[in-house]
Amino acid sequence: MVLENVTMAYFSLGEAQSVTKPLVLFVVGIVAYAFFVFKFYRFLASRDIFDLNLQQYSGKGTGFFVKLLKLILYCIEYLLLFPLFSFFWFGIITALLAFLSKSNDISGILLIAMALVAAVRITAYFTEDLSKDLAKMLPFALLGVFLVDISYFSFQGSLEVLKQLPEMWKTIVYYLGFTILLEFVLRIGFSIISPFLSKEE
Repeated sequence: MVLENVTMAYFSLGEAQSVTKPLVLFVVGIVAYAFFVFKFYRFLASRDIFDLNLQQYSGKGTGFFVKLLKLILYCIEYLLLFPLFSFFWFGIITALLAFLSKSNDISGILLIAMALVAAVRITAYFTEDLSKDLAKMLPFALLGVFLVDISYFSFQGSLEVLKQLPEMWKTIVYYLGFTILLEFVLRIGFSIISPFLSKEE
């Protein structure tokens, strides 16, 4: 009876709900963010971002048109879709950097985001383990900063930085071209070197 009186005096269901509601929201937010990063950084860090194998639709044969179709499908898969997916991740990293950085310099944020994406793509052709570490470093660093000091972030200031993106459209187009060229060079280089690597193994 005494224990029941103490419980009624010091604890209430309404207070428990008000205390645990922010906790539940934080847990859901952290899990959702971690799951998102986990799923997407592995795509960016893989040498073959996704296994479309479009050449399977070119049919069998050795004629000129079959070879031409295979070349076209190869270019679509490796020189268009892969770079576009990398560029999508560039957009994600740019947004994350806008929230992480105290700087209002959008050009610097774009430069760092593009450099990180390029470094991840390059290392993916040598060792995917290093590439994965690079790809997840920034998103999880952002989560760490958020958990340690939530006051570090200014959502309004970050949104103001992101509003400057339309003014940087030429830089973004140049970076897209760089992404396509980089993937082209990496893919061609890997195609040349891979037979020698397989022999050594």
